[in-house]
Amino acid sequence: MTNFAPLTGLGGGALIGLAAVMLMLGIGRIAGVCGIALNAMTASDASGRSWRLAFMLGLPLGALLVTAAGLKDWSGISFPASVPTTIVAGFIVGVGSTFGSGCTSGHGICGLARFSQRSLVATATFIAAAAATVFVIRHVL
Repeated sequence: MTNFAPLTGLGGGALIGLAAVMLMLGIGRIAGVCGIALNAMTASDASGRSWRLAFMLGLPLGALLVTAAGLKDWSGISFPASVPTTIVAGFIVGVGSTFGSGCTSGHGICGLARFSQRSLVATATFIAAAAATVFVIRHVL
């Protein structure tokens, strides 16, 4: 069963949007997580790598901070996939975001905010694929 929590989603979305705006206004970069991760591994200059590594470090630190503050109880969350399945899934996501010239955060948050037609098509594709996956998992398998 899925818990419907619109206020939590709205608050989280607002914080993600705020972070994306701060990154764009602060250093003129788009907050696409896949691009940030890829360029953190391949950037030739230390300054280009440092902000990307700090951004990536902040992602799990935010969850740890929320947990430490007692704002979220993670005990009800399970992760049934095996480690090999998770690695293959991560590889597929990486390949898909490379072919799609960005990931959900880059296209869905930053691209749509800039009225990018490519991001509109990519985001519609993400949503259709997600809906089809949920349908198959819940009603077919």
